Amino acid sequence: MCYKVHIPLKEKLQEYLAPFFIDVKGYEHYFHADGFSMPFLPITTSDEPKLVQTGIWKLIPHWVKTWDDAKKYANTLNATSEDIFEKASYKSYITRNRCLVWIEGFFEPHHPEPDKTIPYYIHAKDGNPISLGGVFSDWVNRETGEVIKTFSIITTPANELLGRIHNVKRRMPLIIAPEEWEKWLGNIGKEEIIQMMQPLPDGMLEGYAVSGLIYNKRVDTNVPDVLLPR
Repeated sequence: MCYKVHIPLKEKLQEYLAPFFIDVKGYEHYFHADGFSMPFLPITTSDEPKLVQTGIWKLIPHWVKTWDDAKKYANTLNATSEDIFEKASYKSYITRNRCLVWIEGFFEPHHPEPDKTIPYYIHAKDGNPISLGGVFSDWVNRETGEVIKTFSIITTPANELLGRIHNVKRRMPLIIAPEEWEKWLGNIGKEEIIQMMQPLPDGMLEGYAVSGLIYNKRVDTNVPDVLLPR
């Protein structure tokens, strides 16, 4: 998937999740959060499954020692479902450190021609927030001793809708349905995890073309206009 998401207002997320989660801590509302800026986003982790807290969007493995090293570390914004049990950055976390990442929607590039890109905004048809499946690390900054939750969003092959939109790489984020939240955050084994890492069935998402504002590096792109139809 692309590395750009829209984060719901705290009040909306709190209303949607009640009474499943006992507390939704404060977090920044983003119209457009770019993963490469390593933003703190709202997540729920398997070790605190009744709490919405924040984590950095970029999993930092335990062997990374300092924040400067973390910023230079390889791109771990997304983890592919097909090799998550083999990749060094994820294999020690996927069986015990899973999380839900709460978003309002996400942006994907569509290529009508090889040299042309049109961004699309994808969201739930029912207007509710979306829960993405992720893997997390409690990373310790060895310079300060600070413990920070960091995470990657898991991706799967695209369903039909995302295959048409994200028509080059044909990927989509793993979306966990509400009835599967408890299972995803619970104590399950490798085979059950693999069974859950499947594309979302068609019919639950919709998308529309937006302007190229999210790609403009010269202006503030965390503005409502990024969601306007093209």
